[in-house]
Amino acid sequence: MPHTTLAAVYVKPGADLSQFDKIALLDPYVAFAKNWQRDYNEQATFEDQVTDKDMQQIRQKVATAFSQELTKVLTADGRQFVTTGGTGVLILRPAIVNLQITAPDLMTPGMEQTFVASAGSMTLYLELLDGKTGDLIARVIDPEAADDGGMAEVANAVTNLADFDRIVQRWAQLLNAHLASIAPKS
Repeated sequence: MPHTTLAAVYVKPGADLSQFDKIALLDPYVAFAKNWQRDYNEQATFEDQVTDKDMQQIRQKVATAFSQELTKVLTADGRQFVTTGGTGVLILRPAIVNLQITAPDLMTPGMEQTFVASAGSMTLYLELLDGKTGDLIARVIDPEAADDGGMAEVANAVTNLADFDRIVQRWAQLLNAHLASIAPKS
């Protein structure tokens, strides 16, 4: 689709999103950037190494925070969420890929602080499916980096989550605006 603020939006020719009045959100898939753990651990002290367990916990937190933020934005306009597909249901199948966290807060003991210019980056890969037929209607791909204005700031679980929420909120607002512009005719 031309004239989009996202990196890439593909819509099936003839697709009509105005027929959908409900949304089903599938659990987000989360994947780190290739070799992120290895590369991060090469620079970290032994106490600050990211373990496989840490990776799994981060994946779960990212998936949960993504779902919560997207749901919050999309339900603000009264959009109805359902748990299964069917007639009038738009299924969202999201994935966060190429996740790179500059300074993950692993809750290690100590009083040290980490300063970063950016909390990290990630790419949204979102598929929109017809809830009745399962047909792929559209695909969105958009890489984003947390932009802290070039200033070094403290990085911790709270600041990382705030930067993550800002990016997801932007994606949700863009989707919400598009869905509102083509709302079903009553």
